[in-house]
Amino acid sequence: MPFIKVEVLREDLTRETKQQLIRKISEAVTSVLNKDPHLTHIVINEIEDDNWGYAGEQVSVLKEQGFSTVKK
Repeated sequence: MPFIKVEVLREDLTRETKQQLIRKISEAVTSVLNKDPHLTHIVINEIEDDNWGYAGEQVSVLKEQGFSTVKK
């Protein structure tokens, strides 16, 4: 039974976006590992900017300095 844990920054992910992510991951697990999608569990954890570090700094501080976590 695959258990997939996805951790992302809390950035206004919509219900639809999360559903698409869950669907695509399930499809990949089914295709690559040949697993029954009814036995595949996926958890999305949204992490606050203060609780995520990158390059030695909190993402919240980096955003204040103009760093963007979203590709434009």
